[in-house]
Amino acid sequence: MKSQTMVVVGAQWGDEGKGKITDVLASSVDYVVRFHGGNNAGHTVQVGERTYKLHLLPSGIVSRHVTSIIGNGVVIDPRVLLEELEHFIEENWTPKLLISERAHVIMPYHIAMDEALSGHQGNLAAGSTKRGIAPVYADKMYRHGIRMGDLLDADMFREKLEKAYHFNVSMLKEQFHHSFDMSLEKILDVYLEYGKRLETYIYDTEHELSLAHRYGQRILFEGAQGMSLDTDHGMYPYTTSSNNLAGYAEVGSGLGINATKRIVGVVKAYVSRVGESPFLSELLDSTGDFIREKGREYGTTTGRPRRIGWLDLVQVRQAVRTSGLTEIAMTKLDILAGLDEVKICVAYKLDGKFVTEMPANLHVIRKLEPVYTVLTGWNELTEEDKKQIVLNGYEAFPTEMKSFITFVESQVQCPVSIVSFGPERTETFIRER
Repeated sequence: MKSQTMVVVGAQWGDEGKGKITDVLASSVDYVVRFHGGNNAGHTVQVGERTYKLHLLPSGIVSRHVTSIIGNGVVIDPRVLLEELEHFIEENWTPKLLISERAHVIMPYHIAMDEALSGHQGNLAAGSTKRGIAPVYADKMYRHGIRMGDLLDADMFREKLEKAYHFNVSMLKEQFHHSFDMSLEKILDVYLEYGKRLETYIYDTEHELSLAHRYGQRILFEGAQGMSLDTDHGMYPYTTSSNNLAGYAEVGSGLGINATKRIVGVVKAYVSRVGESPFLSELLDSTGDFIREKGREYGTTTGRPRRIGWLDLVQVRQAVRTSGLTEIAMTKLDILAGLDEVKICVAYKLDGKFVTEMPANLHVIRKLEPVYTVLTGWNELTEEDKKQIVLNGYEAFPTEMKSFITFVESQVQCPVSIVSFGPERTETFIRER
């Protein structure tokens, strides 16, 4: 499917391999746009022997011809962003990056508030990365947030900071009895300095994208996290604090084109999860340990070991529907190689009845049991196998692997157009549909 605009989103709990898929697709686009979330998300991109671990920078940053944009829907910790940029600058690489002046800024009191909230929420806590994400989005809705453009205007920044600082610090100390010692003046000085260092990147990205689209430039929107973490349609309250479905790409970038797009949902051949929530297909045995170690399933941002489960098609079915997926990119099929059998969760069971769509009621979700279909596993792909796939295409995949892909397609009514069978760019097969 050819389209001037593409959206890549996660169809599970995040960590599906969106960074790699974005990197592969970036070869044919002019812009890559991150449109939501903050440095609570991480994308890993492997190019040759070099591995890039990105948290705020779009994955398109590793493709030198691409202009990368951090959109207005993203929340930014300037310190983290500068550290990421420094890795590229040290390689004598000037990133082609633009940052929306409307993107909101994570402040030190947001990080302190995140820590306080995590303790307050108890068993309903989502397992926050404590990067300040929920509090900065809350401030955005309270309408006393700080935006990147404010860091370039000392008077405007002070006026806004005085309101936001006293609101947050008072709540921290009086409601949560949480200490916070950084003064308003110190924050003012530090963040104005961040503004000076980032000034060349801060821009009216909404207008930039509008012009790019008008003149036929190709644009790829890169999502973070996954559908089940969406604050509206995910497993609330065990979610992130932003909307990460494909429909938010236009809101979080300011490009209101309302046009047909290529929407790619990234689906890992199994499921992983960092954080708390019911996890219906979770593996708490040696098979889960095998997949975790072989797949290096540790959080890019936190380093925490990820919870592992069999592929859940109720979850994927919801992603197809809520994001309007036109296709699926399936990743990490190589990790399941070597297992005698693989399971796929096709439905849930409650009181003897089958459930094929994700309920909204958390009390109901806690009672569900997974229903599995068992498929035959496949052998490890040799280097010769990989060469044959590159030469001869989809038919060179093992029969059992093709059966796995075909079964998923039939169950969720969405074609698998991209198959990833290793971390390298070359270990990716794009099916002609």
